[in-house]
Amino acid sequence: MFIVDAHLDLAMNAVEWKRDLQKKVDEINALEKGMKDKPDRGNATVALPELRQGNIGLVVATQIARVETPGSGIKGWASPQAAWNQTQLQLEWYKSMEAAGEMVQIKNNQDLAAHLLLWNNELPNHNKPVGYILSLEGADSMVNLDYLHIAHTYGLRALGPAHYGPGRYANGTNATGKLNAQGKALLKEMDALNMILDATHLCDDAFWEAIEIYQGTIWASHHNCRSLVNHNRQLSDEMIKILIQKNAVIGAALDAWMMVPDWERGLSTPLGMQCNLEKMIDHMDHICQIAGNTNHIGMGTDLDGAFGKEQCPYDINSVADLQIVPNLLMKRGYTADDCEKIMHGNWLRLLSNTWNSTD
Repeated sequence: MFIVDAHLDLAMNAVEWKRDLQKKVDEINALEKGMKDKPDRGNATVALPELRQGNIGLVVATQIARVETPGSGIKGWASPQAAWNQTQLQLEWYKSMEAAGEMVQIKNNQDLAAHLLLWNNELPNHNKPVGYILSLEGADSMVNLDYLHIAHTYGLRALGPAHYGPGRYANGTNATGKLNAQGKALLKEMDALNMILDATHLCDDAFWEAIEIYQGTIWASHHNCRSLVNHNRQLSDEMIKILIQKNAVIGAALDAWMMVPDWERGLSTPLGMQCNLEKMIDHMDHICQIAGNTNHIGMGTDLDGAFGKEQCPYDINSVADLQIVPNLLMKRGYTADDCEKIMHGNWLRLLSNTWNSTD
């Protein structure tokens, strides 16, 4: 089945982790054997060959660079301009992958239609470019709103104003506080550009204000359910309900601490906590039960988002194993049509509807 994954930090892995994503996952992990600079060294799950193997032909791929706030304890760049420069290095990596025939940027419905035609031509995937929709995770690198227009020109189509802790435009996970004045101005400009607002990582205060303000398309690219794992990083049932009312789609994330309760970083193991793909289905099913349908859930794995096999479901060796998910859904009583919506259809519908007004 064709799969859309709505959140992968590909350029971060290539530029900061220095991974060659043109190599297979096993090759990447062999090269990282013995390295200790990152907690997930030797545990990668994502690379371009595995995306093709898993028929994951379209991804939402990120740029990410936060500005360090004194006292927050969260590492980042020293200034907005430095963070912007980092996102431009990431952009250059995506462009280099396009030049190599490995990836292709999708910016509108014409691009999308052509790409889907290519990936559904029943020929082998090994020479097909992986399509990517460019997203920015955390808006700190937007030096000012002129930079948003520059980014939109080079293809940025989705933006999440916050990441972890305090941000320049909005506060994120583990922080509190509503949008500041420049955060509200950011949303206004995004709306004018017909961009997608990613509600992921917004703290509760900022989430509710953004939902009230924003008139355009909203998604939550990589989120799970607070009622199953109680943390402010997760969506409460009330948040899920309002996202459904806004015709949003929520991407199921595969970071183990968001999937099972009582995860202890650096101590817990996926097998020890019985964290497998069935736990992801629990979160997906919870959203579907609230919605009364399967129209608002998709895949947004965040695999290799600064974690690897040490902190994701034990029945995943690589991102290609997402092909297991439809069978797990059908065992829960979901139909083939439901599976198609969840694995790709809901994201494609949202994108098509968003871009109709600008094509």
